[in-house]
Amino acid sequence: MELQGIKDAGIIVTGGAQGIGEGVARRLASGGAKLALIDRQVEALDAIATELGAHGFGVDITDEASVERAINGAAAALGTIDGLVNIAGVQHLGPLIEQSVDEFDAHFNVNLRGTWLVSRYVARHMAKIKAGSIVTVSSNAARIPRVCQGAYCASKAGVSHLMRVLALELGPAGIRVNTVAPGATETPMIQRMMEGMGFGEAMLKGDLDNFRTGVPLGRIAQVDDVADAVAFLLSDQSRYITMHEMVVDGGATLGA
Repeated sequence: MELQGIKDAGIIVTGGAQGIGEGVARRLASGGAKLALIDRQVEALDAIATELGAHGFGVDITDEASVERAINGAAAALGTIDGLVNIAGVQHLGPLIEQSVDEFDAHFNVNLRGTWLVSRYVARHMAKIKAGSIVTVSSNAARIPRVCQGAYCASKAGVSHLMRVLALELGPAGIRVNTVAPGATETPMIQRMMEGMGFGEAMLKGDLDNFRTGVPLGRIAQVDDVADAVAFLLSDQSRYITMHEMVVDGGATLGA
C-alpha cells in the first residue's frame, strides 16, 4: 500500500549520511518526498544528498546557532517543513564507572540536547501552518538496561520521554510527535558494538551473564525495517497517532 502524504512533503532528516538515517532518506525519496538532510559528516552527506536530489546541511546539532541556520535554510529550500525525522546520535561503549566524563556528556549533548534543539526550531515552523509530523528514532535501550551502555540507555530514555512531552504540548497546534525504538539494526554502529563487546551470536540468542535477552524473530533488523516504521508515522495513515513509541526490535524487549 502506498503511503499517503509523503509525496511532495518537505521533510528534514538528521543523521542522514549513513546507517538508519540514510535508509530513511532513501525510503522517503522513493516515496517522492522533498528532503533536507542534516549531518556533521559533510563528505558522506554531500554524496547521498547529490544522489537523492536532496538539500544537504553540514551541521553539528549540538551547536544552537548552526541548527537555527540549517532549519531556516531547509524551510526556505523546501518551501514548507511537513515532517522531521530525528536520527542523529552517538554511542560510546563502556562500564559506567570507567567511562570518561566527555564520553558520558556526549550522549546527552547529541542524543538529547541536539534532538531537542532541532525539534524546537522545526516545531516553530510547523506551528505557523498548524500541521506537521515529528518522528524521533530512540532505541529499545530506553526500555531495558544494557551493560556497558549506561549513558546511551539513559540518554535514549530521556529522548523518548522528551518526545511524549513535546507531543502533549504540540498536539493543540496540529503537530504529531512519535518515536520509533529499534533494537539491534544492521548499521556501522551495531557492527562496532558487536566487535567491541564480543556479543555476536549472543545478541540473537541472549546472554544470561550480561542479563541480555535474545531476539525471538532470530535476526537483527535491517535498516528498511526501521525506515518503513518511520515512513508510516510520517504518513497520513497515522494521522490520529501521537505520543506513541513503536518498538521495532523483533521482540527483543519482550514487550517491556
